[in-house]
Amino acid sequence: MDSRFGTRIQLGLTAPEFRGIQLVLRLPGTYPRNVAVLSVDLAYRSWSDLGIVVLDRVCTDRPGTEGDLISCEILASVASDEDRGCVDANILAGRLNHLANLRGIRVIMLDGPQAWKSRENGLEHSRVSERQLNTAAKTGLPGMVKPVTYRAFAEFCLDVYDALCRRGWSRLDTFSQPGLPPERVVVESYPYAAWKSLGLKPLPSKRRCKVSDLAEAYENLRSLIPITTTRPPNHDQLQAIVGGLPGLALDEHNAAGARIVGNPPRREGGHWREGFIVLPVAPGPTQGLAGWEPKAFSMNSTTR
Repeated sequence: MDSRFGTRIQLGLTAPEFRGIQLVLRLPGTYPRNVAVLSVDLAYRSWSDLGIVVLDRVCTDRPGTEGDLISCEILASVASDEDRGCVDANILAGRLNHLANLRGIRVIMLDGPQAWKSRENGLEHSRVSERQLNTAAKTGLPGMVKPVTYRAFAEFCLDVYDALCRRGWSRLDTFSQPGLPPERVVVESYPYAAWKSLGLKPLPSKRRCKVSDLAEAYENLRSLIPITTTRPPNHDQLQAIVGGLPGLALDEHNAAGARIVGNPPRREGGHWREGFIVLPVAPGPTQGLAGWEPKAFSMNSTTR
């Protein structure tokens, strides 16, 4: 079925990681530009809790607005009719990888921890990025988290990162040249801190978020950054949108458009340790999105 967003197809693939996926695909030559980012608000208890959005900067032909519009395509689901229960990390990674390949996407933003803490980072219970952002949930040494209820989600997230890396992706590992990511990079986001970084009131947790809170946060974001969405976003999808914004800056080699927090990821004792969290920065009053400048903000202890 065709739509103004492209062509919706049913993928007739038999592997579990592809079976039953419905995607909206643009036909060749209909992309407004060649930079797009896949952003995911991760969840492991149910496929329906995933928030998946493709962010694409659209070059308009109106004078003074070139490059100022971000199109956010909200994907209803990457689940098949046969998916039941908890999300399988390897299957999810396969579907995200396939979607990225179809769209020519080089940056995937994931809201969830990518690694354990390093034994030598000088902190007792957390990664450097988590300490700098004062997160409530802490990823400690392998198998250790605070609070303990966070462990299942943390291990699921690490499995998703690892599964993507087995498919040719790499964790963002550059600090001195933040505008030059590798060809296909997976990046950790943190939506709560992203809202604060933009100078906006963070969206309340999903359990506490009212419809009015969601509408207010959506309008506040649109008043700061010109975005369009293919449908009104739910909580998970709006978190994916705000968390995915710095991915565009990374893919565009715009070092001023992203704030990188923490230490580079590295292998230690057979496990991945540390890793950056990347945040957006607010556009300046006259710069538009092509010239983002950092904006001062403060962090309070929060969960994802």
